[in-house]
Amino acid sequence: MEQLNQEPECCPKFDPAPWQDQVAEWDNKKFIRDKVATFFYMPLNFGGAMKRLNKKVEAAGVAMPDYLCLSDHTSKWNMDIYLAVDKEIPGTENVSMSGKFFSKVYEGSFSDTGKWMTDSQKAAKESGFDVKKWYMWYTTCPKCAKKYGKNYVVILGKVE
Repeated sequence: MEQLNQEPECCPKFDPAPWQDQVAEWDNKKFIRDKVATFFYMPLNFGGAMKRLNKKVEAAGVAMPDYLCLSDHTSKWNMDIYLAVDKEIPGTENVSMSGKFFSKVYEGSFSDTGKWMTDSQKAAKESGFDVKKWYMWYTTCPKCAKKYGKNYVVILGKVE
């Protein structure tokens, strides 16, 4: 048996098809929010923030639809993360999002993020969208990306 199948699953395997060049419409989609310190946009404590959020989710017994976790790079020094949940969690910063979100999937090294953003902006414009706000969804942790052999990143643009 391959070692790939023997390692414990941390992140579920991501299927890019439902997210490639799609528009999702959300009506008060629920999220919990946390902050991540960054150094020139590079996350410093992303794993710690995710552990904090996961602990709250597990303690509340709520589900995480699609394991969706959006990152909003607010500056060179900070990133807000939004973890999708199916119910509000007391004692946590609960946020909801509504609107239409254009998504495009990429695969590869994070060093290609600049190229992906340029391509995503072009694709949105060619699809007739004016993006108001951008989010990144890093679909797996680095360990699971290595395990699955794919590092998928979804770029979502709020278009309405």
